[in-house]
Formats: sequence, C-alpha cells, structure tokens
Amino acid sequence: MRWKKTLTMVEAHAEGEIGRIVTGGIGPLPGETILDTLNWLNGDGDALRRFCSFEPRGYAQMSTCLLLPAKHPDADVGFVIMQADKTHAMSGSNTICLTTVLLETGQIPMTEPVSRFTLDTASGLVEVEAECADGVCNAVRLRLAGCYADQLDAELDVDGIGRIRVDIAFGGIFYALVDAGSIGLEIRPENARRLVSAGSAIHRAVNTQLEIVHPDYPGLEGISYVMFTAKDANGDLRGATIMPPGRVDRSPCGTGNAARLAVMAARGQAGPGDTFIARSIIDSRFDVRIAGLEQREGYPLIIPEIRGRGWIYGIHQIGLDPDDPFPEGFQLTDCWGDAHDLLK
Repeated sequence: MRWKKTLTMVEAHAEGEIGRIVTGGIGPLPGETILDTLNWLNGDGDALRRFCSFEPRGYAQMSTCLLLPAKHPDADVGFVIMQADKTHAMSGSNTICLTTVLLETGQIPMTEPVSRFTLDTASGLVEVEAECADGVCNAVRLRLAGCYADQLDAELDVDGIGRIRVDIAFGGIFYALVDAGSIGLEIRPENARRLVSAGSAIHRAVNTQLEIVHPDYPGLEGISYVMFTAKDANGDLRGATIMPPGRVDRSPCGTGNAARLAVMAARGQAGPGDTFIARSIIDSRFDVRIAGLEQREGYPLIIPEIRGRGWIYGIHQIGLDPDDPFPEGFQLTDCWGDAHDLLK
C-alpha cells in the first residue's frame, strides 16, 4: 500500500443518521479553542473535509467527525462535524455516534451503569451521560450548552413558494424552523424529495434576506439547516431537517430539536422539566427535554437535553494514492442533488 494519507474510522449511526468517527491519522490542527479549529477547517483547512466527505471516499448521506484534544480545562475530548457543505459546531446525532464509539472501543473507560464525560465543542461544553451495561452503550443523554430563539415569525420571499414565516433559533447551530403544513407539506417518507426542494429554496432565502449572527461565537452565522416541523395526533414532535446539498436527516435531529424547544419556550409552549418525544421522517425517536433556563447578557437561554441510541456497524480506513486524480473528491447531481450553491 503506497497511500500518502491514511485515516482510520469507526462507523456508527444514531437512529438512522450516519456518523463516521475518525480515530486515527489526523495530526495536530491549528487553534487555541475548538471554535478556532472549526473556523480554520472552514477556511484554509477545508481540503480535509472535502477529502472525507466527497466521493469516492464519502457520500452525501453521512457525516465525518474529527476527534480533537479538548481545549477547555473542564472537557475530556473535543470534536467537530464535517459534512457536505462545511464543518459544523455541533450535532446531536453525531454526538450520540461519537459517545457510542468512544465507550464501546475503550477510548474512554466505560463505567456501568452510567458513564459520564464532557465534550468540548465550538458552541460550548456538552455534558454526556451514557447508559451502559455488559460493555454496551445502550442510550446517550446529552445536555447541550445554552440555546435560544433568535427571531420569531420572520418573513421572507422564497422562489417557487412565495412569502412565508420562519422562526430562527440556535440549537448549537442556527436553524430556520418552518411549519410543514404552512406550505402544504406533510413529513412523510414519500415526500422526502419535495421537502428537500422546498427546504433548499428556503435555505437560500434565509441566508440572503436575514442577518443571523451569534453574539458570543465569532464565525457562527447564517443558518446551517432548515427544519420542517409538525405535531402528531398523539403530541409527538415530528421533524425533518433538510441538509445541503439536498437530503433529509434520518434521525429526529438533536440540535434541530434543541432549537425547536427554544422557540417553544419563547412562545410559552414549553418550560423547564417539559419532555417530548421527537420523531424523524423514518419514525426513529429522540426524547427531548428543557432541563433549565439561563440568562446571558440580556437574552434568555434554555438548556436542552437530548436522549437517543447509537450503534457501531463498521470499521475501515480511507487513503490517498499519490496518483489519485481526485484528492479532494467530486460530486454529481445524481446522488448529491442540485443545491450546489449551498456548498462551499
């Protein structure tokens, strides 16, 4: 084997959403904080994301997580999430995948019945509590850093749809939350392509027409995703997060539901201690809860908790031959959709 670059990965999924965890092959990356490293990866260091995410070494329906040394003194390990469009600060499903891999491969010692540790992310510290038995991580509970509603009922014009209202909220990354019924859609598997088309159009409109900047984390600006919302007859929260370049999150979406809880709290529809079942487009489940409230420099925050399950399903390596003509990969619209303007 004459590879000049080799990365070792453990593959897992959380309620259907794939998260590949890079466990070896990455040297030191620049940055005094995880946010610094994130901003570098989204600038001069973006070739690493392209190498991992694009074909032939990656594919649209997955994420690749980088394990990083913790930069915060109260954290055990750091990480960022590389996806088709850019490297992101936080993801609930990927954190569940990461936790499952760290514990079941022994990179963090497993303590039964509960293992606890803290993750350093670009959007704050995340407290992890894993339910473990007989060497297996059976479920993961995440307590995220503070989340908030940024804009309620913001109006914008969307090509092919017309004038709509969206809520903008931060759940570890920024979301535009849209009532699926308000544009005549239902969150059902057979509607996935229609949801993707509408979500991609709304994504373009939001980042063109609205100013969205986190007050505390430089570089976290603009929405990452559109999340369509609905409520089942039994009260479960139904959601479909639309991710560039054009796909639906298979999981119920941890950060999306954190953003949704922030909006519900801002509207007086939920408060501390309230727990909900969140369902994805494939009916997989997270349990989501408002664990508490905080006040930060004039704006209110909720502290959300997300509980879900992850499963390891593969271990493999990817590499780069010196003569490979695609060192940073490629994309074609047959698999990646046509939303290339949403990519870096």
